[in-house]
Amino acid sequence: MEDWQNGGFGLYIHWPFCQAKCPYCDFNSHVSNTIIEADWQTAYLSEIDRIATLTQGRLLNSVFFGGGTPSLMSPELVNAILDRIRARWTLANDCEITLEANPTSVEAGRFQGYHDAGVNRLSMGIQSLRENDLKALGRLHSVQDARKAFDIAQKTFGRISFDLIYARQQQTLADWSIELKEALDMAVDHLSLYQLTIEDGTAFGDRYKRGRLSGLPTEDTATDMYFATQEICNTAGMSAYEVSNHAQKGSESRHNEIYWRYGDYAGIGPGAHGRVTINGQRYATDTPLSPALWLEKVRKTGSGEGSCTKLPADEQLTEFLLMGLRLSEGVDLDRASDIQGKDFIIQNKYLSEDGLIETENGRLSVTPKGRPLLNAILRELIP
Repeated sequence: MEDWQNGGFGLYIHWPFCQAKCPYCDFNSHVSNTIIEADWQTAYLSEIDRIATLTQGRLLNSVFFGGGTPSLMSPELVNAILDRIRARWTLANDCEITLEANPTSVEAGRFQGYHDAGVNRLSMGIQSLRENDLKALGRLHSVQDARKAFDIAQKTFGRISFDLIYARQQQTLADWSIELKEALDMAVDHLSLYQLTIEDGTAFGDRYKRGRLSGLPTEDTATDMYFATQEICNTAGMSAYEVSNHAQKGSESRHNEIYWRYGDYAGIGPGAHGRVTINGQRYATDTPLSPALWLEKVRKTGSGEGSCTKLPADEQLTEFLLMGLRLSEGVDLDRASDIQGKDFIIQNKYLSEDGLIETENGRLSVTPKGRPLLNAILRELIP
């Protein structure tokens, strides 16, 4: 068995367009007044055919439409893409097909079309259940839009997730606790809960450098919010299976688990990354960020790939630990040794002595106490 089979195989489709650029967002998203879907369909189908030829005979465990805002795609385009995917791979019986959506009324009206095309899981970018904060975050929907879209999604899809951002401007611990409980009362089976981070190159990043992003919680308050999130979600039966993701048992994101369990995934679209094993060698792939350049590259060369780089064993081990230790289940130590080509030894014993990591039944995991310190722990563990 090749190593990637421990994690499975997934396909990521990147739709790079949004109605507006959110000030906190550092994803590869663009605002465009002219989008010719026929050109995008031709390019996506061409890339599906190319990658399917490289991965013949594989069972496909998941498909994820990310962005950008994939709910700006027409249901007809989504259907054409999924038809080609079904023609080129055998899909697992429980294949998860997720589409990210924003809860505006226009996009919510497309939900049935996506379902009919084969989408069985919706991931909604709600971000906040407070009107003022939605405006501050640059969102185009209202709280009423979000709740209405969620209700429609519940009636349409078997599985639904939505995102919320906390540690926002002027937000207190009490504010966040109340809002999170409201979200849990919406009977969602999966929540992605992210602390607001200020990234370079974003509008928020520029404002922060100029001292114009006021009211951000202190580091201590943000940490308190993190621990309150764990307690509130645990009480509601939505414990964290990954640092920022909470789910009812059985509702974990299978596609994201492929990343975290270090499986193989092919990335299609501008700025999409991949990890694909061919003839026993794992490769890192990427694509041009520019939508126009990506389309032109596919049209002229028959490939949207920007680079395809062999990953040496030490880099694979680093990625395996970086991804796998985000999960509450941790990583298999025998697998770490197999990837490295020699026994993987934990050098820093104090991490265990301080209760930050634990090893049990051949697995290494970060404890709840250690999770807020994950980046520092990783620096100590990675050779």
